[in-house]
Amino acid sequence: MNIKIQSLLCAGVWLLCTVGAGSASAQIVNYSDSGVPDRVGLELLQEEPHDIIYLTEESGGGWVKARLLDFPGRKIPSEPKGVLQFEVIGIETKQFVTDWKNIEKIDLWEIRLERETAQMIAEEDFKGAYPFLSVLIRDYPNRPGLRKLRSEFLWKDAIKRAKSGEFEATLAMLEELWRYAPEFQPKTVLGALSGVTDKLMMKLVKDGDLEHAQQMLARLEKDYGESRLASISKWNKLFLQLAQKKQSEAIAALEAKDYRAARALSRESVAVRPDIDGGKELIRKIDTIYPLVRVGVLQTATVLDPTRIDNWASRRAGRLVYRTLFEMKGAGPEGGEYDFVFGETETTPYRTQFDLVLETEKLKPPLSEIQGFTIADKIAERATRNTPEYFSPWAAAVTAIGMDGPKRVECTLRRPHVLPSCLLQIPIDGSWFGGKEGAPTGAYKRDAESEDTVRYILAAEPERPEQLREVVEIRQASASDGVSMLLQGELDVLDQLFPADAVRLSKSRDIRVKNYPLPTVHMLVPCSDHAYLAERTFRRALVYGINRADILNGELLEGLEVPGCQVVSGPFPAGIEMDDPLGYAYDKSIAPRRYEPRLAKLLMTLNANQMKAIADRKKETVPEMKPIRLAFPADNLSRVACEAIMSQWQLLDLKIELVELPVGRTYPDPGTADIVYVSAAIWEPIIDARRLLGPEGLAGSSDQLVGLGLRRIEEARDWRMVRDGLLDLHAIAHHELPVLPLWQMVDSYAYRRELTGVGNDIVSLYQNADKWQLNQ
Repeated sequence: MNIKIQSLLCAGVWLLCTVGAGSASAQIVNYSDSGVPDRVGLELLQEEPHDIIYLTEESGGGWVKARLLDFPGRKIPSEPKGVLQFEVIGIETKQFVTDWKNIEKIDLWEIRLERETAQMIAEEDFKGAYPFLSVLIRDYPNRPGLRKLRSEFLWKDAIKRAKSGEFEATLAMLEELWRYAPEFQPKTVLGALSGVTDKLMMKLVKDGDLEHAQQMLARLEKDYGESRLASISKWNKLFLQLAQKKQSEAIAALEAKDYRAARALSRESVAVRPDIDGGKELIRKIDTIYPLVRVGVLQTATVLDPTRIDNWASRRAGRLVYRTLFEMKGAGPEGGEYDFVFGETETTPYRTQFDLVLETEKLKPPLSEIQGFTIADKIAERATRNTPEYFSPWAAAVTAIGMDGPKRVECTLRRPHVLPSCLLQIPIDGSWFGGKEGAPTGAYKRDAESEDTVRYILAAEPERPEQLREVVEIRQASASDGVSMLLQGELDVLDQLFPADAVRLSKSRDIRVKNYPLPTVHMLVPCSDHAYLAERTFRRALVYGINRADILNGELLEGLEVPGCQVVSGPFPAGIEMDDPLGYAYDKSIAPRRYEPRLAKLLMTLNANQMKAIADRKKETVPEMKPIRLAFPADNLSRVACEAIMSQWQLLDLKIELVELPVGRTYPDPGTADIVYVSAAIWEPIIDARRLLGPEGLAGSSDQLVGLGLRRIEEARDWRMVRDGLLDLHAIAHHELPVLPLWQMVDSYAYRRELTGVGNDIVSLYQNADKWQLNQ
């Protein structure tokens, strides 16, 4: 239908359209019989793109917003004739026409956007100008004035940011301007770049961030060259002077045999000026004289015990300082593979005799000084009640200990045992050789320590010139900090990675990333007399109230699929692959409990009613529901997990208090927490089941069914009975919940390629530390 536009306007018809994205009262006028449209600013971009047709006074005046007119090349005809057909915004299904002689002017949409952008730039409203400029770049990239408009935006925005001290943003704007339009005031822009660079360099040097300062300077020199930016030449000279000074100090420290200072200063010198003469040669010389590695850790150890199942740091550093009578080297088809540190073992065909054969002639001090009767005494104490070393599984397994000569210790077993070596993981200290109790027996000994740094120095004379003299553990504030330091060369090793960080590091040509072959099982362990946590029904409610899959996959794995990382239904590892022998204690037919918050609330109500009924029957007061204190080790992985658990438990109307344990601690002192987040190395369930679930274990369980399950395992005569007993114990633990199982994690480590001798499939990071070697 065609009707004259004048008739529409003269009829006094007004069309008001509500703007959905704005206020309910905001209105857009799409035509008028007088005046001009109001300037609406950013709200203009909420309108449908349109051109504005202004009518002459002779034809009745007014204006109308029309859908974008179909002009060739979007250019208004220079000598139009006839009529113009158009659609009015907001009036659907109708066509309007007017004679060209009635049109005073047409304001094209893109010209209006350019006008708004220019006005906002003039008013220094760069936040407002940016969306208009973005639309122009997207929809009208070939507009003749767009290049100048965009250059003006970048230039004036950079000036404003510089005045407010935002030098990083200023540099970014100026560099984008130079890349986009190098013809725009080149001398002025380069002068500004030089000035801003100078201010940024002064700030970085003042903050002591020399490495980033050097990196920025090297990039600017590559992009612009000294001839273009005067500041580059200035700072190159200053950095060369600083690097030479640090190099001189490093040489002086080397001559004074202060190898730690020499190492640090020589590396700082190269970081400040990578091409300094003799810089890398000096580093190699110092590393040859005094090899040292820096290891990034999430926790430094306060207690050194290579047999701890609940303390990653203690287990890691303990292996560096102490040896164990039997050391786990990896996993085999039937349980763990163990080495007798003093020689070899022999077992009779019926597995009722287990002999330790000393081969001291193959050992080095202090291990070569061991006496057979010392070993016999130590393992006898382990089977004797009322001694600190007593361990009931060994006591239940052995019936007699004797010696057949000075180098053979014979152990007679009560019944065949599938793996007696796992029962004798006893830390060895200096007292075994007539020395001081607690004295180291590993390759290194603990030396100086500060708040976040612990040094381990070689305990004896080096066996070869390239053997490491020091291992320095540096605690990282977060896993991401450790990754950055490893990539920058400030660390040589990272002992524990988030899965996402492992993927990131594996892409670097300078870094090797390896998985530890044995996974850790993460769980919550009750550790107080909290009346409600003592109730199985309440503990079951807590499990149903944790979205374990969501926390594991979203928070910890960051959406990555990592083989072996999974939610578990019990306290034992499930293995990494389907037929993994590591999972011999895990019953795959028991599915983990799903996230059921409604069921959790129902169980909590049921538990409250049960406790009230018992209290009424005993004429006692119902225990008060106190806040649950959730403790966790001071590392960010545990913190992230526990914060997520707390938020989900709070949805059940529970009051939760987070308790961060001191650095190096993984288990709270009595009375300080009610339940603790534990990452446990349950690598040999035959022995670790009691260490976790027994009355003297982490969970301190006195449950009769759990105790019966533990005894069945310890009385097993073959692997079939062991496996059946462990599967039964898994079912008991799933039902009784002495611990609340969460998930299994596959941990990994990373090291720079210059470090060799680390080995493959190592159970502990320092398993081969005495063979580590730096190759510059």
